[in-house]
Formats: sequence, C-alpha cells, structure tokens
Amino acid sequence: MHTTRSRNPDQPQIAGLIGKSRVMQQVTDLTHRAAQSMASVLLLGETGTGKELIATALHQHSQRASGPLVRVNCGALTESLLESELFGHVAGSFTGAVGNRTGRFEAAHMGTIFLDEINSTSSMLQVKLLRVLQEKEFERVGDTRTMRVDVRVIAASNLDLYKEVSEGRFRADLFWRLNVMPIQLPPLRNRREDIPLLVDHFLSQYNQANSRSVNRVQPAAMDALRSYSWPGNVRELQNYVERAVILSDADELTIDLLPGTVTQQKKAAADAVYPTGDPKKLIREFVFHELSTANGNDKLHEKIVNPVERELIIQVMQACKSKSRAAERLGINRNTLHKKLKDYGLDARE
Repeated sequence: MHTTRSRNPDQPQIAGLIGKSRVMQQVTDLTHRAAQSMASVLLLGETGTGKELIATALHQHSQRASGPLVRVNCGALTESLLESELFGHVAGSFTGAVGNRTGRFEAAHMGTIFLDEINSTSSMLQVKLLRVLQEKEFERVGDTRTMRVDVRVIAASNLDLYKEVSEGRFRADLFWRLNVMPIQLPPLRNRREDIPLLVDHFLSQYNQANSRSVNRVQPAAMDALRSYSWPGNVRELQNYVERAVILSDADELTIDLLPGTVTQQKKAAADAVYPTGDPKKLIREFVFHELSTANGNDKLHEKIVNPVERELIIQVMQACKSKSRAAERLGINRNTLHKKLKDYGLDARE
C-alpha cells in the first residue's frame, strides 16, 4: 500500500502551480522530492494539465538550476529532423546540411533537457535516447566521433505509456529507464475545488494585461465552470477566462461571457439534476445523495439548498407567470428574485 505525504509547509511554492486540492499537494511534494535527485522524471497527464510547468520547476529547484533548460517538442518534428535536432549533425550529412549543427542534448550539457510528447518518437530514435540515458554519449548525424554529455532528462507523455508499451508502440527498456520518478498530473475535472483559485489567478493576470477590472464572478458562471468536464484542462480554462475579460463591459464575469460549450453542458446537467417534482421529495433525495458521496471539502449547504431553491423558483414562476407575483408568493422582494434568477441561470420568461 502506497502512502503520500502532504506537502511540507516549509517547501517553496512552485511558480504558476495553482491549487490546494489533495492531488495537487501530492504533485507539489513529488516535484520537490524529484528535483533534489538526479533521477530521470516521467511526467504523465492529459494535454493542458501543466507538464511543462512542472518540468520547469524540476529544473529550477534542482542542483542544475544554474545550467541550461532545453525544451524539445518531439511531436512537432519528423523523425529525421528530430534526430538532427536532438543530436546535431555535421556538414554534408544530408541534403541541406551546409554546416555543423549543435544538437539539443549538447546544448543542455550540465543542465536539463525536457522531451515533451516522447510517445511520438520512433523505435529507432528511442534506441538512441536509451543510449544517451544509460551511457551519456551519442554521435551527431553523419559523424563518427562520440560526444559525451552530462544531462538530466525529463520526459512527458499525454498518452498512457504503460498501454503504449504493452501494445508495442513504445520500447519497454526506455520506458523503465525514464520511469524512475513518475509524476501523474491530474485532469482538471478531478480537482474541481481548485477552479475558483485558478479563475481568480487568471482574472488577475488578464485584468492586468488588458487594463480591465473584472474582479467578481457571478455564482451561476462559477457553477457552470465547476460543472464543465474540461477536456482541455487548465489551458482551456485559462483561454475562457481571458476571453471573458476581453468581452466584459463590467466588473463581473457573468455566465453570458462563457462559451456555449460550457453553458450548454451546464444546462444539460441542470435538466438532469433539477427535475420538476415535489420539493420535499427533492430535499430528501438530494440530502441522501450528497451525504452519501460527500467528502471533507464539500460545501453541503450550497450543494443541497441551492438546487432545491432553484426548483422552487421554477415552479413558482411557472404558476404565477410574473416576477412580481412570484416574489410575493415566495416572500422575497422583486430585486432579490431577479438576482436569484440571474444567479441560477434561469430565463425570467419561464
């Protein structure tokens, strides 16, 4: 059974890593531990989860911080170009090679090289990468001289490398050489409690960049953001917050500033979660469900009361046909009802 220690409060923060969820505390702790070693690190996670950010932190918090950090996106180049990019070449080694070229491994001597999307490399190139990892040596393309380097390798993959190995698309020997210190970065949908912190961070960033002052988030908008599945992870959230800041004419990020991909998914979820029916029955069902699935970070009052209040407002609005009569029936003033309709993302015409 594996246990993970919580983050040491004396450890320095990792620049750009936002989140207080348990899974992100584990990532922070593993990053600091791995940084202090000389071992290879394998970063695993979906696109947009922050693998490059962690790679940068691993270098900056290591004994190699004064050396170079060289980044290579292995998925952006063809096999032949990638080999030359990584190991360099000598003049005349292939058409267009008019002079000698220093490769990225040589440029990263006494520092760190970050190989992103390493899963896209060919089997032949994987053999050469394994040699550099094990023997610290290689030859430039078209050269017979052996070059020696002292480089720490950090690799990343957005695919499940265990599966890639088992299905023969990635060499097992290279995988196990890289997998000394694996760090799994969680998708955003698995750490939804961090979304408000991330939104605040990006609001501050893009307010400053665009001379805006969007410093509040409408509850309905935050609810939609927390309910969305985030296939593009933190990078997608960052883009949507930047878009909202640019489009906003006020100081509040409202639900209408979010793209349809977010709001439509929220509406579909609301249709499933908030069926019409007896509010007392809904209360019993919600309380039973939320208590049975709750954890220490859940805001149970918000999660249980808000859906029931929303359903109550829907039914009263449908019965009264006007906001004035509905507000009187509910025992609240018209302005309060208008705000609740807005917060819950309800069309007042309903």
